[in-house]
Amino acid sequence: MEAILQMPTLTGEDIGQKRTEIQTYFQSCFKRYESLFKTLAAEEAYFMKADSLRHPIIFYYGHTATFFVNKLKLAKIIDRRIGPELESIFAVGVDEMSWDDLNGQHYAWPTLAQTQTYRDKVYVLVSELIETLPLTLPITQDSPWWVILMGIEHENIHLETSSVLIRQLPLDMVCETDLWHHCEVWGEAPENVLLSVSAGSVQLGKGTEGDYFGWDNEYGHHQTEIPSFRASKFLVSHAEYLAFVEDGAYDNEALWSDEGAAWKAYTKTKHPLFWREDAQQANGYRLRTLTSEIPLPMNWPVEVNCLEAEAFCRWLSSKEGRNITLPTEDEYMRLRRAANVPGYGVWSARGTAPGNIDLRDAASSVPIDRYAHNGFCDVIGNVWQWSRTPIYPYEGFEVHSVYDDFTVPTFDGKHNLIKGGSWISCGNLALETSRYAFRRHFYQHAGFRYVESGYEEKVATNPYTTDSIISQYCHFGWGENRLGIENYPAKCVSLIAEYMQNRPRKRAFDIGCAIGRSTFELARNFDEVIGVDFSARFIQEAQKLKERGTLCYVMPTEGELESFHEVSLVQFGLEEERKKVAFWQADACNLKPIFAGFDLIFAGNLLDRLYDPKKFLDSIAPRLNERGLFVLTSPYTWQEESTPKEKWIGGYRKDGEHMTTFEGLTEILEKEFRLIDRKNVPFVIQETARKHQHTIAEMTVWEKK
Repeated sequence: MEAILQMPTLTGEDIGQKRTEIQTYFQSCFKRYESLFKTLAAEEAYFMKADSLRHPIIFYYGHTATFFVNKLKLAKIIDRRIGPELESIFAVGVDEMSWDDLNGQHYAWPTLAQTQTYRDKVYVLVSELIETLPLTLPITQDSPWWVILMGIEHENIHLETSSVLIRQLPLDMVCETDLWHHCEVWGEAPENVLLSVSAGSVQLGKGTEGDYFGWDNEYGHHQTEIPSFRASKFLVSHAEYLAFVEDGAYDNEALWSDEGAAWKAYTKTKHPLFWREDAQQANGYRLRTLTSEIPLPMNWPVEVNCLEAEAFCRWLSSKEGRNITLPTEDEYMRLRRAANVPGYGVWSARGTAPGNIDLRDAASSVPIDRYAHNGFCDVIGNVWQWSRTPIYPYEGFEVHSVYDDFTVPTFDGKHNLIKGGSWISCGNLALETSRYAFRRHFYQHAGFRYVESGYEEKVATNPYTTDSIISQYCHFGWGENRLGIENYPAKCVSLIAEYMQNRPRKRAFDIGCAIGRSTFELARNFDEVIGVDFSARFIQEAQKLKERGTLCYVMPTEGELESFHEVSLVQFGLEEERKKVAFWQADACNLKPIFAGFDLIFAGNLLDRLYDPKKFLDSIAPRLNERGLFVLTSPYTWQEESTPKEKWIGGYRKDGEHMTTFEGLTEILEKEFRLIDRKNVPFVIQETARKHQHTIAEMTVWEKK
């Protein structure tokens, strides 16, 4: 199959030509997406769940069209909807957040004819917008054209994820078409070997001047030095993985992480998802492709989830006595550079891809030695390659206001990056800058290559990502509780105001500001306040409050019941303080040098959640002005999930004696600070109307010597 669709650049000089270019791209991608669903053999298939944790197929057929309308409406590009009911029911999918959390909701799905009629109307609407919207070049992220490109690339994502679901439907529910035809070449697999990759610098991330549309996680900057390592020449083939299966690896608990063992126990998995047991085959298996089953092609890449790939690496490490792992994102990008793989802009213009990618070869995998890259094969394309890197934001990361939760919910340490693209990765998915991440149990058209490496990657991930946590902290900062305990951020700031006495009150720094209540309260007493938090979602909500003056959130009360809350800065007398605050996403253990020159630094309930609290404490004094105050609050609830035990500054025995956190604080801070006071400050976090966490934090107040 070949369906060459050139992704439009953001630049150019001819407005009319660019308009035509985007129109052709939109219409072709839209129709290509519809062609995928022509592989469904009966209308009944649209209403089947290919995966128990996902919606029926009909949802994904309608979802990408409603995405256009919902985002165009949000961006105020259009002022009317096409079908409000469909735009609601097709708006939000079932995320792959958990393999053991079945969704029991029932939906009154529209018919296929209704869904197709809706898609046809969206096709006309977007086509007309492309013809008439004012266009200036280059297209920037605040342009209405960015939203149109976002809709196209969103559909390209679902082209791939929907093909994975179709691949899981019963075989009699699908049919092969001329456009979606699998490769018919297979044979014995070549032996895999490890090849050297030289040391080198890796610079990732792009600026706003990029050539192509990008998702929020691609922007920013990351740079590191990668020591030399060795990487497998080929992707792991069915033949290589079969040895792992035949060695009883799925029954060997020592090879599996706790997460992998739990997933395996729940699913009863004994082999990769797309393998079909067949005693008539010499190797015992067949392979399910998009629309058919074929003898297991030994020289095609295996497709597994990250948990299976990790277990294979442990197995191979044990067999060969080597440190075999999945590559990090940095190592993959170093390999890509060493293999001299051209970028999308180069090869797409040539019309010939350097790999099985962008639907330029087959509607399936192909032999792993078909595409060579400077000694390696399939550095891009064929199947995605799992990395051991949980997705994280580059320095300078910012969400896009039209799709502010595209990536942020995945900054939780539970979503690993996949790299390189697959046979069906089109548009943005085929870019060298793309960054997609999935839960480790999740199946995509994804396999892996392994590396022999001692490289230790430092990635800090964000534990505050779920909606329930966001709501709890909104309420913690801005709501009241039924226990009669004073609002904690407000109480802390009132105490700080007393301790400041006649000290200068020009600049304050609020580290771990959460949803911003303490930052706004400090602005009553300071000329400028900067609030930072590691959670981009928290900063997102605080920034919304600064910009809009209001914040809305939902709290669970009991069972399925909820209460709705609206916060207004006016009601707290903080309207004018909006001008004096700024919010930034930042790592408290790795703060930028520009954060300096403060008269006060406040770190509320932060210390015992840091991965290196001493490093944080050691960095405070240079950021404070003379006689400046450093105010800490913490309940000292040390947990290894947040802080490695060797990094705790208290809460353990030292030389047989108790070492309290206050003693540890004193030991670290007394060289540059003088203790002014310490006192208890209670706080409450509400979970439901009748369930509250009542905790007592200790406040310590330190003056810089």
